[in-house]
Amino acid sequence: MGNKLYVGNLPYSVRDQDLQQAFSAYGQVASAKVMMERDTGRSKGFGFVEMGSDAEAQAAIAGLHGQSMGGRNLVVNEARPMEPRAPRSGGGFGGGRREGGYGGGEGSFRSPYGGPRRREGGYGGY
Repeated sequence: MGNKLYVGNLPYSVRDQDLQQAFSAYGQVASAKVMMERDTGRSKGFGFVEMGSDAEAQAAIAGLHGQSMGGRNLVVNEARPMEPRAPRSGGGFGGGRREGGYGGGEGSFRSPYGGPRRREGGYGGY
């Protein structure tokens, strides 16, 4: 058992200090972090808390899992290591397909943003 905990189903109004305060009732809180959207600054609704010991982490799980915070029932369990993400196929624009291309025959072209497009005469704004 580790002392790092995943905390899910958080109300969007909860911040780091709120997590710190809630978990401090079960022992020493080494760190508390609510994950935020990079673009909007809005909470993602989950976070991580690192307790001072494994026993304190177990006590926090037993005490807070399923408890209501801001009208939502918390999910508290041991944090798992982040799994490596699979690389995107093809990468970049267009999804890695090898067919078509610009001027790929019969008046069509391939958009750099996705699937094939038909050119209806003229330049078509591209």
